[in-house]
Amino acid sequence: MTDRKLWSYKEIAAHIRVQPDTVRSYRKHGLLPSPDHVESGKPYWYADTIRAWVANRPRNRGRRE
Repeated sequence: MTDRKLWSYKEIAAHIRVQPDTVRSYRKHGLLPSPDHVESGKPYWYADTIRAWVANRPRNRGRRE
């Protein structure tokens, strides 16, 4: 079953335990996948898109999740 719930910067930040501004910075630097949906100029990602991205992204050195 797919999770089609849309996440904003806030939900992504909570999921990976960082501040929303950090997630915005990831997007600005091309480290975040392209948004799955844009509404009124605001980007949103499916929860599954972000979970897949988290599973495949390099971990920060010294940080345990």
